[in-house]
Amino acid sequence: MTLLDVDDLAVRYDTREGPLHSVNGVSFGIDDGVNYALSGESASGKSTTAKAILGLLPDHAEVVSGEIEFEGRDLRSLTPSERQDLLWEEIAFIPQTAIDALDPVMTVGAQIRQAIQTHRELSERNARRRARELFEMVGLDPARTGDYPHQFSGGMRQRVVIAMALALDPKLIIADEPTTGLDVIVQDKIIDNILQIQEETDSSLLLITHDLSVIAETCDEMSVMYGGEVMEQGRVENLLLNPTNPYTMGLKNAFAALDDDDGDLVSVPGEPPSLDSEPTACVFEPRCPFATEDCATTEPELEALPYRNQRVACHNADRAARIRRDAEDASTWGGSTDGSRSDDGEVLLEVEDLCRWYERSESLLGRLPIGGVSPTVTGISNSLRQWYEQRGEILNEVLSDDGSHVRAVDGVSLSVARGEIVGVVGESGCGKTTLGQTLALLEDPTEGGFRFDGRSHEYYQDGNLQSFRQKLQIVFQNPYDSLNPRLTVEQLVKEPLTIHGYRTDERAEAVRETLEQVGMAPAEHYLEKYPNELSGGQRQRVAIARALVIDPDFLICDEPASMLDVSLQAEVLNLLRSLANTRGIGVLYISHDLASLTRIADRLSIMYLGRFVERGRTERVVSDPKHPYTEALLSAVPETDPRGSRERVMLDGKPADPEGALPGCRFAPRCPKATDACLEEEPELDAWTEPDHSAACLHPAERPEPDEPVRVGESADD
Repeated sequence: MTLLDVDDLAVRYDTREGPLHSVNGVSFGIDDGVNYALSGESASGKSTTAKAILGLLPDHAEVVSGEIEFEGRDLRSLTPSERQDLLWEEIAFIPQTAIDALDPVMTVGAQIRQAIQTHRELSERNARRRARELFEMVGLDPARTGDYPHQFSGGMRQRVVIAMALALDPKLIIADEPTTGLDVIVQDKIIDNILQIQEETDSSLLLITHDLSVIAETCDEMSVMYGGEVMEQGRVENLLLNPTNPYTMGLKNAFAALDDDDGDLVSVPGEPPSLDSEPTACVFEPRCPFATEDCATTEPELEALPYRNQRVACHNADRAARIRRDAEDASTWGGSTDGSRSDDGEVLLEVEDLCRWYERSESLLGRLPIGGVSPTVTGISNSLRQWYEQRGEILNEVLSDDGSHVRAVDGVSLSVARGEIVGVVGESGCGKTTLGQTLALLEDPTEGGFRFDGRSHEYYQDGNLQSFRQKLQIVFQNPYDSLNPRLTVEQLVKEPLTIHGYRTDERAEAVRETLEQVGMAPAEHYLEKYPNELSGGQRQRVAIARALVIDPDFLICDEPASMLDVSLQAEVLNLLRSLANTRGIGVLYISHDLASLTRIADRLSIMYLGRFVERGRTERVVSDPKHPYTEALLSAVPETDPRGSRERVMLDGKPADPEGALPGCRFAPRCPKATDACLEEEPELDAWTEPDHSAACLHPAERPEPDEPVRVGESADD
């Protein structure tokens, strides 16, 4: 039986610049018990489609045409009260940003009870019991229903929202990018929660995401959207194994997978269409390397392929097999990297036993996600300590032996050579961002230090910071925050030249050269634009151009692609690899996305609670991980092959005690291989070592036999 039926849906936004045709003729259906995905880049229309179904479109948006039926009921004709009865009760919504979906002045339990009691006559006592049941269902401590949203981590807040969505056992769950930007282990927990609960409640799922790997592991059917239209739809295995539309091929090949070779990532060139008029040709034609004359003049119909549960809108569907082969080559799309990797560059940055600790009285401690309660100078409250003990997620910092310091970075050593990319990987809160900020001298080292370009960090702190900043630049995670919205692209890129007095007689030329070097050509097309007029990928390119325009020797990149669509991520990663190859720039790339780093990094350092637990050549760390935490990170990376049967990784145990001495391994409370020795002795990175590979583990994993998978916490002999 068809649960949800969307037929020929069209949605238009009325803006100051004129109409915006966001959704044009979208049709799909979801049967009982089916998980369905809408995929595509930002501005493809997938979230607008979901909002139209839910009746949550803003005032300046209008459903122009089409039908939306749920179990035969016309959703467009519902009155506000009828729609209120339907939502939560039969259709639930999980938004992308949980912090925006939760009321900051109400406890999470009260918000869940409110959703329940609005739709059902239930006593306060029974509503409280149901809230606690829901917390248990999503893996949260029922005792925390009295906490406020700010007292939870990002992943835990997302699970609170899931609990709210499931409060009334809905028949359909609509989830809009529920895992975007989360660490892979937290993402795994969220997806596992949704799938387990679906199995228990027999509900259907409409998943909106650009992450094809999540779709491959969770969904039965999908539609790929672009420019407000469906480009391809059908069974997930058909679309991901045998895509027929070039746009689907581009998205699939742009995704970094652990088992791929070390070739370049595919980056789909160009920009999404403006949608200021209804399409009269293929909307993907301006970006498609396989476009023909028909593509530029005639809009293709969504037609069924013979002998397959698959429909495609493409004039060249009969050439799909050949196009698929060509589409796997990054050069087909014009996004291949320049130059070749060098293994003999001189060491540019050398870090030795670097520490960055914080006094508990420092204001930074108040920013730690530890329940939203700032510890007092005299001690941590019992309730906060109890919360730490109950919490099953990673602790974001470790306190020193006497309880007076927070050890954000605690004895880190590394080196980066010219032309080399070194990746630092770990969950949120492991200290990797603090490490980057300390190396950029935005924070002062507490102990240890580093040498950059042959000079100690003290030299640069002693009146030479400006020369240091010209040589070493940092690219932040979010270009929306790091770019001044009041400045044009030209002003943004020129600003560092003015500050450093660099290339004073040729600044306009330097701006144009740098913009074109980062792929924004012709530069004249972008100079007068403001950040809000650029796509996410273009904003990040401007941020990188600001860093490059003064010809630095070193870049620190802090999650520069984590919030971007997969194709835009590929753009940024390919760009950084090209810069390292051609200009000899050293790069420290900080990320929780292990799969992407494997494609561009020469070496990897795995970080947990302020220290490196494994380090080595990228291919060695990925193919033969030794530390259980590295195994967990690798095993949590989802697959794009829907035929895969990956074991989900659920790290058990509790984080290290945040107060008092830490005599043993920091990962021991969560490690399935921990022994008494692990609880007594903290291993150093030389506990296990081979050439170009070392691990801080007393029980390193044994090398697996060929083609034999090894689960987290097991050795090949177990």
